[in-house]
Amino acid sequence: MPRLPEEYTRALVSRAFRASKMQANMADDAAEMLVLAEMMGIRTHGLARVPAYVARLRDGGANPDAVPIIRAPAPALRHVDGQNGLGAAVAIRATRAAIEAARDVGMGAAFCRASTHLGALAPQLLCAADAGFAAIFTTNTSPMIAPQGGNRAVIGNTPLGIALPDPSGQHVILDIAMSVAARSKVRQAAAKGAPIPDTWATDADGIPTTDAAAAMKGLMQAIGGGKGANLALCLDLLAGGLSGAAMLSEVPNANLDTSATANVGHMFIVIDAAKLISRDTLGTRINDARKLVRNSAVPGTETNPPRLPGARALASLASARKEGIEIAPDLLDSLTALAEDA
Repeated sequence: MPRLPEEYTRALVSRAFRASKMQANMADDAAEMLVLAEMMGIRTHGLARVPAYVARLRDGGANPDAVPIIRAPAPALRHVDGQNGLGAAVAIRATRAAIEAARDVGMGAAFCRASTHLGALAPQLLCAADAGFAAIFTTNTSPMIAPQGGNRAVIGNTPLGIALPDPSGQHVILDIAMSVAARSKVRQAAAKGAPIPDTWATDADGIPTTDAAAAMKGLMQAIGGGKGANLALCLDLLAGGLSGAAMLSEVPNANLDTSATANVGHMFIVIDAAKLISRDTLGTRINDARKLVRNSAVPGTETNPPRLPGARALASLASARKEGIEIAPDLLDSLTALAEDA
């Protein structure tokens, strides 16, 4: 498959968004986040999302004219109205706003309303960590998980993101959804006609299934059963309930209706690590944690020991920056065609 430089790929994606009349700076921000996701190995939330996002921009599900409005109701608090803009661009602007607040008072939080699907949290977490900030991020999504004791989708597959900065750049980055597997993996299996583990999802009747097509009509299974479902529910209330965004089953499925106004909510909390601990001490502590985790390897597996969260993503990012971004020819053709539609 062809390999493209990071700068070229970002420009290509930005042109695809600009061709849909998206504000230039917002298009650049969204492109940066999606290309970062791709390079970090999160391909389900990287370049493959661009055609779907362009469809939402063109069909009214996302506002191409959006420029987020940011208020400061308190010194450490930012309230962001995303103006129904593309979520990846809204999210990084909200992250920057939270960081700005934290520089003054040590911690900052941004709560967003009127946004859309933002993709992976990992790129925003990386930006926060690169700036020296620890972070706790979340966003709500369209419903696909039943509440504990329920039999219909009310809760989104709400992700949780956590980052701890390492001065060496080997940050700890955790980005997990509350389902056993991401719905995008089920969607990919359905497209290929491939089976899935019966622990991933249920069919429309709530029965665990290995049929990916049937699972797309059913429910995702939460990690830890009711515990995972309740964690997803509470994260949704933080992101959607506090921000004034839609919450739980109020969030529409934009994959089914590209013209639907999603009103997605996000939450970004950041902590200025330098105000708690010196860079050298922080680097030492992260490295000590890395050794403790690595030294827990099962005998005989030392060549592939346990790692801190984010190690694989950062290795993928470094490889992509050195060797280029591998992209399937059909996806490259699609992105090129979208970029040339201006």
